Amino acid sequence: MNAPHELAQKAARESNKLEKRLCRLTGQAIADFNMIEDGDRVMVCLSGGKDSYGLLDILLKLRERAPIRFDVVAVNLDQKQPGFPAHVLPDYLTALGVPFHMETQDTYSIVTRVIPEGKTMCSLCSRLRRGILYRVATELGATKIALGHHRDDILGTFFLNMFYGGKLKAMPPKLVSDDGRHVVIRPLAYVKEADLERYAQEKQFPIIPCNLCGSQDNLKRKEVKRMLLEWEGRWPGRVENTFNALARITPSHLMDATLFDFKAVHATGIAQTHGDIAFDDEPCDPPSQNTPDSAQVRWI
Repeated sequence: MNAPHELAQKAARESNKLEKRLCRLTGQAIADFNMIEDGDRVMVCLSGGKDSYGLLDILLKLRERAPIRFDVVAVNLDQKQPGFPAHVLPDYLTALGVPFHMETQDTYSIVTRVIPEGKTMCSLCSRLRRGILYRVATELGATKIALGHHRDDILGTFFLNMFYGGKLKAMPPKLVSDDGRHVVIRPLAYVKEADLERYAQEKQFPIIPCNLCGSQDNLKRKEVKRMLLEWEGRWPGRVENTFNALARITPSHLMDATLFDFKAVHATGIAQTHGDIAFDDEPCDPPSQNTPDSAQVRWI
């Protein structure tokens, strides 16, 4: 067997492993948080970036073998950003055979008019986009709105809220929309951005860059992303442990009196599992082997 053929076979095996990992992690997140139910009509918000392309591709694969039946419709919001190639997504979705809706709303002009030059545009842009997508979801009869946020987005939001907002808050994998009429889901919650980047390259998705927020160099999110990349390089495993911590919270060992009634704490004479004995655990030790492994939960 010649060397080029061996390399091609190795590349094919690695590609297959990547696809299986993405499907497994996405299916696991869907199962863990009951994101998609039988009969759902899932509206996949397709921006033209690697994450939303990956989300659509993986959901279509999972639908073929899922234990339930659900429909998928892709939606893109053309915000009239200069140079936006309006033909790319319709051509791609038509070739794929996926039902889709293209919504055109000039939010770009609003954002650039309202936000002073040099200031972050993301907040206003997101609010405008969100309201439009909620309306479209209602018109299309969608029961779930699927967004392409991944593990690194969730972690980045956590640190942004902690560093700059003074809150322990991240992106939840599932929530009720602002208008109370829809459920928003993030099926890629367990997926690493690096895997999505590689997947996009292998699938050769026709990526459309964002020329609005993506061109701003002063975003705090970029600072947090650089911090996480540095951590991963210097201390492998730190980022993963931090992400896992979001699902292992002990309210009695924080300081939010709305989540734990500290005023009602009194000595009872009965040993407490979550008392000060919790501090005997060495933080550097690996997680207990008795910790439930959500990977055992299968959605597909």
